[in-house]
Amino acid sequence: MFNYFYRKLSLLFFITFGVTVFVFSLNYLFPTDVLSNMSGITSINEIDYEKIAQQYNLNDSVITQYFGFIGRLLDGDWGVSFITGTSIFEQVFRVLPATIELAMYALFYSFIVAIPLGILASSENHPWLDKSILALSIVGFSMPIFWLALLLILVFSIGLGWFPTSGRLSLIYDIPSSSGFLFLDIIRSSVDYKSEAFADAFRHLVLPTFVLAAYPTTVLIRTTRQSMKDVMNTSYVKAAKIKGLTSGQLLRRHGLRNGLLPVIQMLGIHFGTVITLAMVTEVIFAWPGVGSWLVDAIHQRDYPAIQGGLLVISGMVFVATILFDLLYMIFDPLARRHGHGKI
Repeated sequence: MFNYFYRKLSLLFFITFGVTVFVFSLNYLFPTDVLSNMSGITSINEIDYEKIAQQYNLNDSVITQYFGFIGRLLDGDWGVSFITGTSIFEQVFRVLPATIELAMYALFYSFIVAIPLGILASSENHPWLDKSILALSIVGFSMPIFWLALLLILVFSIGLGWFPTSGRLSLIYDIPSSSGFLFLDIIRSSVDYKSEAFADAFRHLVLPTFVLAAYPTTVLIRTTRQSMKDVMNTSYVKAAKIKGLTSGQLLRRHGLRNGLLPVIQMLGIHFGTVITLAMVTEVIFAWPGVGSWLVDAIHQRDYPAIQGGLLVISGMVFVATILFDLLYMIFDPLARRHGHGKI
């Protein structure tokens, strides 16, 4: 176990170092003035220039500038936006809960849908069911999510009017934002229309969650199917079947416990892809998360905001990978014995 934490801390150090070096180098790669990229202040007169340059160590070596950059990150001084003039740190962590909320609901939906379908597809007694589920997963895997999103909006929003086309909540509901997580804020609020706001937030969440969950669901179906086939064909499962265990007992005692380990591993591996797809989903559905905020910053050439968005997204992917690795260790005795995960 100690070796595992040592490896993860070492990996955390090197990844953090690499990401921060890359983000710091963007100050020199972006076309505007270096000091403006660092501070976010676009118009600096000659009197204030030297003072601000000294504050940001611009006259010192690049190494000193880098460590000053790290210190400002730890203090929450991420500069200000070129467009709004407000703190990047406050902007990022104001929109971050919306992205976490969407990604977690999509992964939860993928898990509860993909696992049963993967188990059904692994059954050798119903080959037609296996082929149908596998064909469905291939279609979902091959379908671009932006096309799927537009198709769902056309059918279920514009055509049938069942779900809204954008946003997290209708404008008629005024919910104070305390945590940034909408459902939690609705529960904690003191308004009289909690149930109506909750239902409206759920309707806004359905289409973005389904679109974002399309890719991980298809991946997990195929992973679960193959993993369960491998487990059910092992010698100890065949021996247990000969002893008289039913199919349900075999599935509960041996199949799920061993067959779901690759699924947990796959969730950690593909979390970065889910975050990337979340950016596309947020833009299409006008979901106010980090993805749409970062895309707007790129369109507006808001360079300090781009740096802050890259830092947060990189941190999200790495933290999620570590969490899934810890979850893998909890369920895998061999991983606990050897003190390292599989991700």
